Amino acid sequence: MRGGDPAPSEGDVNRSPLRSAWRAGLSAETLALLDEDERYFLHQSLSTPCLDVIERAEGATLIDVEGRRILDFHGNSVHQLGHGHPRVVAAVKAELDRLPFSPRRYTNRPAIELARRLADLTPGDLGKVLFAPSGAAAIGMALKLARYATGRHKTLSMWDAFHGANLDTISIGGEALFRHGLGPMMPGSEHLPPLHLAERFFGGDRPFERLADYIDYVLSIQGDVAALIAEPMRWTTVEPPPPGFWSHVRESCTRTGTLLIFDEIPSCLARSGTMFVCEQAGATPDILVIGKGLGGGVMPMAAIIADKRLDIAPQAALGHYTHEKSPVGCAAALATLDVISDEGLVDRAHDLGKQGLRLLDELKARHPLIRDVRGCGCYFGVEIGGESQDDADAVADQLLYACLRRGLSFKLGGGNIVTLCPPLTIAEAEFQSAFDILNSSLTEICAL
Repeated sequence: MRGGDPAPSEGDVNRSPLRSAWRAGLSAETLALLDEDERYFLHQSLSTPCLDVIERAEGATLIDVEGRRILDFHGNSVHQLGHGHPRVVAAVKAELDRLPFSPRRYTNRPAIELARRLADLTPGDLGKVLFAPSGAAAIGMALKLARYATGRHKTLSMWDAFHGANLDTISIGGEALFRHGLGPMMPGSEHLPPLHLAERFFGGDRPFERLADYIDYVLSIQGDVAALIAEPMRWTTVEPPPPGFWSHVRESCTRTGTLLIFDEIPSCLARSGTMFVCEQAGATPDILVIGKGLGGGVMPMAAIIADKRLDIAPQAALGHYTHEKSPVGCAAALATLDVISDEGLVDRAHDLGKQGLRLLDELKARHPLIRDVRGCGCYFGVEIGGESQDDADAVADQLLYACLRRGLSFKLGGGNIVTLCPPLTIAEAEFQSAFDILNSSLTEICAL
């Protein structure tokens, strides 16, 4: 807890002192719209009160009501293709004219084709699909399927993980911000230390191997865990897994009859330099959950892709969502997959990743405020240092607003991690410009 509030691990806090200074520089029109927004929306952390009012977006750029152009290196991780990719927009418009809605009990061509494409793309025997209108809903479907498949109800997950903001997903999630003050969570939700704290709990001698051994012990001694659910890479703080860790855990799950569920809602579809992070982790899950960018940054779409052997609950309602097989959403997703393939975005993510890490290493050598830089494909983390966690958080907050004034938007994770998530379609000049803005903003803060 910091200052009596839960730690802001999932994103930057919208009630910091610097927000008032930011608002003072906005136009009367923008302030009037923000006031109207506050009047009608419930206030909540990380959201209302809002930062600005966006009028339109194109490619890697947001344009606010004052006409300011802002490079979007946040995008809620949905914008692999940038904003408003013409092929996705065209697919949505065409499907709206053809079949805007498909009632339950019926299927449609885009839904069937999308299920087939996802089954073909995923590793191993993952081949049975369900769609949902949100990532959190998809996680809920995966949890239900795990219960039906194993006859067990317990879950094992990691503290500080994020799997969605619904009551069931915050039960298995581990962020204080989402759990604080809500009372009892879902029964059977048990937690492990997160990967980034392995050394703290298991010492400096092979800490990740010891954590994997601990997981094996917990699964073996209990024998009644339905699923271990995890992000193969901690997205909020950009922490790729250590080599061999997930393959060890995969073996433990298989031996104990525990399903392994990977939450790749933000990391799926080319962002990491592979279509899925699990391809780099050396472990294929029993259920893969994807979302965010699946809808091309236009439609809300998520899915689970399960091992074929898990098609065992025809009598159950695993999802049963009104928009379960949305033809418009599926058309957007199909166009997204086509663009990723046709424009070579997996390779582009890999190339931009190497370029971005080189630029960040140069910034780290130049600015002592940077404690560490890391990345996975075209997704980067810049850890800001300080004498204490509160100091580091405060400096990161300063950096956020200094960059916003210069036209760069990003998300803060864990309080002091600058996370940079650009579109994979970004122009070279725009990509370079973001790092120039970071450099200028760090120089400004160091001079204070």
